[in-house]
Amino acid sequence: MIVLGIETSCDETAAALVTADRRVLANVVLSQLDDHAPYGGVVPEVAARAHLQHLDRLVRQALAEAGVGLGQVDAIAATAGPGLIGGVMVGVMTAKAMAAVRGLPFVAVNHLEGHALTARLTDDVAFPFLLLLVSGGHCQLLAVEGVGKYRRLGTTIDDAVGEAFDKSAKILGLGYPGGPLMEQAARRSTDPGRFDLPVPMKGRPGCDFSFSGLKTAVRRQVELLGGSLTDADVADIAAAFHKAVGDSLLDRCAHAIKQFKQDHPTGRTLVVAGGVAANQILRGRLQDLARRHGFGFVAPPLKLCTDNAAMIAWAGLERLRLGQTDGLDFAPRPRWPLDGTAKAAPFAGVKA
Repeated sequence: MIVLGIETSCDETAAALVTADRRVLANVVLSQLDDHAPYGGVVPEVAARAHLQHLDRLVRQALAEAGVGLGQVDAIAATAGPGLIGGVMVGVMTAKAMAAVRGLPFVAVNHLEGHALTARLTDDVAFPFLLLLVSGGHCQLLAVEGVGKYRRLGTTIDDAVGEAFDKSAKILGLGYPGGPLMEQAARRSTDPGRFDLPVPMKGRPGCDFSFSGLKTAVRRQVELLGGSLTDADVADIAAAFHKAVGDSLLDRCAHAIKQFKQDHPTGRTLVVAGGVAANQILRGRLQDLARRHGFGFVAPPLKLCTDNAAMIAWAGLERLRLGQTDGLDFAPRPRWPLDGTAKAAPFAGVKA
């Protein structure tokens, strides 16, 4: 079986082909970074226009790289939410049109499920497993019990960790996207213990996250320094930021591991996925935490942490094997929680 995947939920336009035996035949990603960098963040209308301009070409490129014709494709999967609705609509309508013309099954994929199941594509991780999903728009801990079967253990009550990276980087004058630039700055620090930033939610019950206060603490530290920062100041604050984020993630994950062990005695794998999973500093600390608790640790290759279509094709393939396809009347969704039974996070409820 071969599935064509399409991803257009944010600021990457992507197409990929994946097989049932876990081979990625092609994975083409066009970043819109240069289009959005002048604005310090993603502009939805700019993103949607770029998807519309480039998606057809990228699908053709993916097919050519894979050496596959549309006649050999068994289904077409597309991110149908959550995300910037204009971009999501571009991908969904393209996939529906191709499916209709070719008489192929259409699979509407939850973007978050794409991230969640990537570890099964790369490492064939068995269910159940514990997932830390960390990206620009999402920060959740989930028990992954099967395809379409997710139980949320914790979520952010305000900002996602990726958003905190981006906004803190902007405060420090590092530019966009903030995650990679903050990591580079932190690695240049010669005095990582110079600043003491608060660790959000540490020691509190449960598995929820909060990063708004940490972002504010970075701004206050910059103000205390008079607003004019040296390279050393930026590097040391970035290092302190990483330590605070890492301490928070480890504290929350430790709570989740304890709960997960009680509910799923056979599950012994911690998976980290999403764009922030590409951060090597945080990845190393999470791997150490998993080892201390007797868990295996899986994080996708860096190119499969950020948004891509291979994960969408794979999630579509997993659903296709279970007979889970969608009609051409499926409506794109700007919000689409993995655990539809979970209550909204206190004080927020906006990061589904």
